[in-house]
Amino acid sequence: MASSEIYATWPENTIYANVLAIMSFTLNRVYTEWYRNQGYNFTITSSTAYDQKFMYGRNIYENISQIVDNIFNNYVSRPGIRQPLFTSYCNGTTVTCSGLSQWGSKYLGDEGYTAIEILRYYYGNNVYINSTDYVSGVPSSWPGSNLSRGSRSDKVRQMQEQLNRIAQNYPLIPKVTVDGIYGPGTEEAVKVFQKVFGLPQTGVVDFPTWYKISQIFVGVSRISEPS
Repeated sequence: MASSEIYATWPENTIYANVLAIMSFTLNRVYTEWYRNQGYNFTITSSTAYDQKFMYGRNIYENISQIVDNIFNNYVSRPGIRQPLFTSYCNGTTVTCSGLSQWGSKYLGDEGYTAIEILRYYYGNNVYINSTDYVSGVPSSWPGSNLSRGSRSDKVRQMQEQLNRIAQNYPLIPKVTVDGIYGPGTEEAVKVFQKVFGLPQTGVVDFPTWYKISQIFVGVSRISEPS
């Protein structure tokens, strides 16, 4: 994808910045399940009108490939938010946008800007390059069965983290202990969340509740916005 979007002759820092933007964009779509939250049965498209064009089997440039191999587990984020930022970008000539301008980033690289300086130029001074040792396809997908009192899993932990972030914007929702254990406190927080957002107050994280938590979390944490 990067070999289709940018030139291998551009400054190395420009390539780094663009690769990070491309990867963070894709990871954000996957992590937040942006389309599934809206009722679609897919995670990302290959249309440049919405996402990014992917052409399987096309030729790639060695220097771009090496950069991707070096930083494939890195992405752009904001303080206090581990999830990848929605790093919108465009070529900056025929198409303009509120995110990264590819040709603009080329000129910044010519001027000696580092990769993080280029990213901050477009996405704000508080972005940083995050990394993970855990690589998975869809870490926020529906766990496959309801979460309720007595459940213990990483999915419970993730849901607890998201509820606590949501509670910052909706203080009626009580904070919970993030321990991966679905106890009485988590059950009560889920009931209040369900009441606030018009769901049946069962205290059980079923399919609709899981995706409503995901949807609200994406909104309040602003991880699907470019700035």
